[in-house]
Amino acid sequence: MTIQLDFLPDVAAAFMLMFARLGTMIMLMPALGESSIPTRFRLTIALALTLVLYPVGAPYYPAGLTENTTRLIMLLFGEMAIGFGVGLCAKMITTVLQIAGVIMANQSGLAFALGTDFANGGQQGALYGNFLSILGITLVFVTDTHYLVIAALHDSFAMFPPGLVLPVGDFSQYATETVAHVFTIATRMSAPFLVVGLVFYFGLGLLNKLMPQMQIFFIAMPVNIAIGFFLLLALLTTLMMFYLEHFQDSLGKFIVG
Repeated sequence: MTIQLDFLPDVAAAFMLMFARLGTMIMLMPALGESSIPTRFRLTIALALTLVLYPVGAPYYPAGLTENTTRLIMLLFGEMAIGFGVGLCAKMITTVLQIAGVIMANQSGLAFALGTDFANGGQQGALYGNFLSILGITLVFVTDTHYLVIAALHDSFAMFPPGLVLPVGDFSQYATETVAHVFTIATRMSAPFLVVGLVFYFGLGLLNKLMPQMQIFFIAMPVNIAIGFFLLLALLTTLMMFYLEHFQDSLGKFIVG
């Protein structure tokens, strides 16, 4: 009895193309692709998801992948481009917390208090932004929103079938809208701090005019920091639920149905 193994090269080629798409997405995807997660663990996640989604994604690839090397290479670059586009658009959503944190820190007198941001590659960032970023990632897993990320990976094969012309115009338009949306959401999250900061500094200016001999700076800094902490404590739940809602809406655009 002869066992036919002619299909194995096509299976390996399809698996490689799927891994190129999913691996690139996971490298940039929020929650699953954070730089604080070890590289080997992220690679394991990409391989596991490729193995699980192979029965779903393999039928989208044309037959005879190994017969034409040029077409295989073009498909590989196309899959990486799709993964990069989808992953980057999703990654930009997480920058909302850093931008909002910087604005909050500026209004609370902690703009120069920097710390290591483990959620964004160990770079220096404002303490407010670092805290919100870690809390945002935690909420993604606690609320099972990471399943929405996996659903976006799954439905990407239906939205962007392999071998077709890349929708560069659609990607560019969505990226532009996402950047504008990010700044809008960050400003709306930090709006209470902007209003309180405006009123607080206006009051300090008025007090300085009424009592020039008072050392405003030594009084203002502790009071400003205390007000900022109190405001964050009072609004933290509302702010994070507001962020999580927009996070889910943004990822929902990559899900079919």
